[in-house]
Amino acid sequence: MNTNYDVMIVGTGAAGLYTALNLAPTLRVLMISKKEMKLCNSALAQGGVAGVYHNPEDSPALHKKDTLIAGGYENRLETLDVLVNEACIDIDRVIKLGVEFDKKPDGDYHRTLEGGHGMHRIFHHEDTTGYEIVSKLQERVLELPNVSVLENAQMCDIQKTATGFALDILCGGKHETYLCHYTVFCTGGIGRVYEYTTNTAIATGDGIAMAYYLGAEIRHLSYIQFHPTAFQNHHTRECFLISEAVRGEGAYLRNCKRERFMQDYDERLELAPRDVVSHAIISEAKKTGSDEFYIDVTHLKPDFIKKRFPMIYSKLLEVGYDMTKDLVPIFPCQHYLMGGINVDTSARTSVAGLYACGECSHTGVHGNNRLASNSLLEALVFSRRAAQDINSLTGEKSGGDFTPYTFANTDSYPVIPTGLRTEIRKIMQTAYFVIPDAEKIRTGIVRIREIYDFLENGKFRKNHDYVEASSLATVAYIVLSEAQAALEPQHDSEQKQ
Repeated sequence: MNTNYDVMIVGTGAAGLYTALNLAPTLRVLMISKKEMKLCNSALAQGGVAGVYHNPEDSPALHKKDTLIAGGYENRLETLDVLVNEACIDIDRVIKLGVEFDKKPDGDYHRTLEGGHGMHRIFHHEDTTGYEIVSKLQERVLELPNVSVLENAQMCDIQKTATGFALDILCGGKHETYLCHYTVFCTGGIGRVYEYTTNTAIATGDGIAMAYYLGAEIRHLSYIQFHPTAFQNHHTRECFLISEAVRGEGAYLRNCKRERFMQDYDERLELAPRDVVSHAIISEAKKTGSDEFYIDVTHLKPDFIKKRFPMIYSKLLEVGYDMTKDLVPIFPCQHYLMGGINVDTSARTSVAGLYACGECSHTGVHGNNRLASNSLLEALVFSRRAAQDINSLTGEKSGGDFTPYTFANTDSYPVIPTGLRTEIRKIMQTAYFVIPDAEKIRTGIVRIREIYDFLENGKFRKNHDYVEASSLATVAYIVLSEAQAALEPQHDSEQKQ
């Protein structure tokens, strides 16, 4: 098997697939999938893709305004301008690649509304938009003769070489060294650093940790979004998401007394941005002494609910809830990461030849809180721009020299002790949830650092368990370090008083 490539893409979600589709067909490309190709957070996205496309009533300026408000005006303006102005390019492109967005009877696209948006601008495929996009992009990628895909392959290490990068890939129980000129990380978020998350099992921050080891700049990793309406089921680590679009279509939120409460927290009620709603739920929980909360669509027409949200409706039926008749229990849980590997408008990191796209990257477009349905758009826009940049640098010509590299063989080393990942998740869940706990952050970071040093300095076998534990420890340490630094001025002020 060939182990030398022009470009290696780590991750097969929307960002990785769209990168491959936009690379020059003359370049040799290898995509690395941690598990099977379709297991990615992109495929779970329910709401849709936000963007202005053939809609004279809307404008990129209005989209920008809503994104700035949701992001607390901490958004990076340069990349945000790219996002809202180039949305039309990529919405048009994915439609031409076969993605089917829902249409109205008159043939125009149906655009829905979600929290924080002032206009109906969300393109969607029922309530399974992410799956529709990923499925269609996968079909197109698998047709490309210049692209190979390696599934169930774990990236265990990456090193910079004189001609690009060397990657240590564990596949089928064997380590293999792959060489490439350019690497694109599309490795997703960090959801599994928490006890409860909407993310899939692969979201352990591997790409962010590897980029950190390479010396890439990591920015705002503590900017973590907690989705307010995850199905309340603490019997499973992966929480089923009840889409933002449900509130967009008129759902109510109710407390343990079955009363609406958002009017006490924000004039936008249930359509306030995610961070506002999550904070409101936690505050209401403290006020009522109960974590029982519900989302209610029983006042909407049953046929509309079943047609608009067929996947959510069927999923809830499986666990005993008919959302057309029943109040559905919800509670905030970890959902998305706004920070990550810092990149520019072409998705370039501070390490030459290394790019980052999608949730693992920090483009700065989201500020401190992502506006609903901007994530799939970000993945598309900046992965296209990454591919275009690589095309310009290669002159779209394949080949060249590759500097050999040999990774240390750790197969004779012992495996890591059990329980480290569980301990990290518990610390993060209690210390840095919707409203951070200052004391638990200060104590938690000490233990996280101990785990980090133990893994970093110990001699353990580099297998799947080691990589994930090391990634989670790295991510947790960076998050809590940022959180502690943010709390220090407040702590100093309290001491002076």
